[in-house]
Amino acid sequence: MTVVSLTEALRDRARPRAEAQDADEFMTALVTGRGCRDDYVALVAQHYFVYRAIEAATERMAADPVAARFISPRLTRLPAIEADLGFLVGPDWRDVVRPLASTTAYVERIEQVASVWVGGFVAHHYTRYLGDLSGGRLLRSLLQRQFGFDTNGVGLYLFAEIAEPRRFCSTYREALDQVPWDDDERARVVAEVENAYRLTTDVFAELARGRATAPLRRA
Repeated sequence: MTVVSLTEALRDRARPRAEAQDADEFMTALVTGRGCRDDYVALVAQHYFVYRAIEAATERMAADPVAARFISPRLTRLPAIEADLGFLVGPDWRDVVRPLASTTAYVERIEQVASVWVGGFVAHHYTRYLGDLSGGRLLRSLLQRQFGFDTNGVGLYLFAEIAEPRRFCSTYREALDQVPWDDDERARVVAEVENAYRLTTDVFAELARGRATAPLRRA
């Protein structure tokens, strides 16, 4: 009998479903010149609400011995996102950014599971942080070229305290495979990662439909 590791199960079942969605069009347009600066601002605004929920859950789960294996201050993104929005929108950004309906659903799911179920916390933590860490360097470079940014505005993708992202991701995945969850719990975690990818895709799809006007409201 072949034993499939948790990370193999995640790779085989979760990511292909997310990548098959039409919402990829939003990110493709953003980095190939068909999107505009306001589209990027809209994306960062939605990241703010999602990361605020995840990092609040991180504080609540920090004492859990399983969750603690994955928590690192080097991953913290919220201060960088806040600085990005200050640069991109202005000092009044908190008054003008608004969550999309899809973002609200994503945040509600994080709040529902990530503070009370360690597997749910790890599922959402893995989805967000490893996704942005794995692809962040390339995405940052494309955004800098597209919009003329230096480091301001792309702080979300600057993991300055992680010198070797690949090694960090590899260590993280090894830790996932070492958690002593039984088959049923592993299946629940994989299902929640799939759910997190779907929620992320829903945000991209709504951004694509509404462009940059939906998440920003000015007086």
